Amino acid sequence: MITNITMKAKSSNHHYQTSNVAAAGGYASESSNSGSNSPSPPPSPRRQASIFQYRRRLRTKTNSFSRRDNLPFGFLFRYNARYLAVLSLLYVSGLFMCVGPFSGLVGRTPVPGSVYRSHQIFEKLWDDIHSDNSTAIELSSVWIYKRKVKVQKPCPNSTAGQHHSLDTEFPGRSGYLIVEANGGLNQQRSAICNAVAVAGLLNAILVIPRFELNSVWKDTSEFGDIYDEERFIATLDGYVKVVRELPELLMERYDYNITNIPNFRVEAWATANYYLREVYPVLREQGVIRIAPFANRLAMNVPPHIQLLRCIANYKALRFSSPISTLAEKLVKRMIEKSSKTGGKYVSIHLRFEEDMVAFSCCLYDGGKAEKLVMDSFREKWWKGKFKRKDRVILPGVNRINGKCPLTPLEVGMMLRGMGFDNNTSIFLASGKIYQAERHLAPLLKMFPLLYTKESLATPDELSPFKEYSSRLAALDYTVCLFSEVFVTTHGGNFPHFLMGHRRFLFDGHAKTIKPDKRKLVVLLQHMNISWRTFKDEMEIMLSESDRKGMMVPRLRKINRKTSVYTYPLPECSCLQQSDNTTLKLTYSVKLPNSQLESAR
Repeated sequence: MITNITMKAKSSNHHYQTSNVAAAGGYASESSNSGSNSPSPPPSPRRQASIFQYRRRLRTKTNSFSRRDNLPFGFLFRYNARYLAVLSLLYVSGLFMCVGPFSGLVGRTPVPGSVYRSHQIFEKLWDDIHSDNSTAIELSSVWIYKRKVKVQKPCPNSTAGQHHSLDTEFPGRSGYLIVEANGGLNQQRSAICNAVAVAGLLNAILVIPRFELNSVWKDTSEFGDIYDEERFIATLDGYVKVVRELPELLMERYDYNITNIPNFRVEAWATANYYLREVYPVLREQGVIRIAPFANRLAMNVPPHIQLLRCIANYKALRFSSPISTLAEKLVKRMIEKSSKTGGKYVSIHLRFEEDMVAFSCCLYDGGKAEKLVMDSFREKWWKGKFKRKDRVILPGVNRINGKCPLTPLEVGMMLRGMGFDNNTSIFLASGKIYQAERHLAPLLKMFPLLYTKESLATPDELSPFKEYSSRLAALDYTVCLFSEVFVTTHGGNFPHFLMGHRRFLFDGHAKTIKPDKRKLVVLLQHMNISWRTFKDEMEIMLSESDRKGMMVPRLRKINRKTSVYTYPLPECSCLQQSDNTTLKLTYSVKLPNSQLESAR
């Protein structure tokens, strides 16, 4: 247990990529009819025509039938366009008045869910929360829904290129594939798995993927620093040939500089046919091809034998390096030991309430003008004029209503207590440096005093080799979260998506993940008259819904996958869930005690 966890939080900055934050949408674009700051002047009044003018028009015979026939349409178009413009202006004005900065000035009641009042609700209900441990939920019985385990067919004994005509047309390997993975830990992981799939598709030799140095996170880790290279190469042998570097002849051709190899720009979410049509001929001609960046450069909808390569790469070939897996194993065991009151089971939370996340979301909390000034300054420092563009307007209330605001530690704590987790529950917090940590973590610590992080579980000496490397710190968090009984995701991103998929793979298809309905939650946490009993009832419904959705498998008809295979690995990866599944649990990152393995089955 920690007493001053807030002072030990370190800035890991892992799995917090600006690209993922941008997807959260801190803005609402203005419509084309209201893009200007000042509305267009009203149209001039129409002049009243005299009776003589009407008679003159009636006597005119020069107008053709087609022109007379089209007059009503032109009339309607002109007036409809004006009405649409007025309605658009009224709509944007209404948003400003209801959920914008002017709602307080005009005295209007804010739209439900648009204003942060969670801290006030917490103070009002604290006595009820503090005394309510009588209905505590057992961690061993959180998940009610069970998935029927099917007897899986063995994986096809395929090798690269076997399922398409490349081998018959062009015997032998087509060339060398070099990719540059960008982003954080799990975006890089996605790129690695996609690279294996593309190499198999093109019958190419894959060079160990290179990691692009991010100017923000500045993590200089290479593939071998995070993953076990030997295992990666050996596991893929027979599927895709992997080498550490290009042969001497090719290196000499490009002056021993990989960046001299012409970069092939591949469109996002490119199909298998695109690679065969556009990339393969160039690869055959040059003997080597470099693709950078490589994030999201392969569609989810690919042939089954290519999808299988993604599964093998993700769940068998990629294992964290020895320094990471050794410390991760210790952290998991220490969490189990500190969870003795709940049978060695614990809850993990992926909290996204760092300063950069709060700033980019453009959401308002309880910090008042001082907080707004800090956030404005942070946005200007890191994103320059991005937030001052004329074609965008910041609507914090709309963002909150739409569930795009990061949950505060207080909100996460209230949600979990409402679901029935009592103050004896051990919590592992996976996060970077929390924004104003001392103030924001205090309520969470009141509700869950058994709160731990990697910084509190590891000794300073154990953690020091990882401090300057955000991806390696993220790998530690990932592993401890992977083996928790309950995983709580609060704001999306690659980290929870990969983790949910991995948990589905390990736990017989069930993600065992709480994914809160934030649109519903913000409305409840703005209702000042809500009772603790009513709030609990709503949270229990939310937990049941997470339980039901946690075991869902997307329906597939031949090849029509639209969801991520990394989040929903079944059914394509199910053939790997055989008798060696226990081995996978052991070798992926940590070796767990037998009791924990039994509960994970």
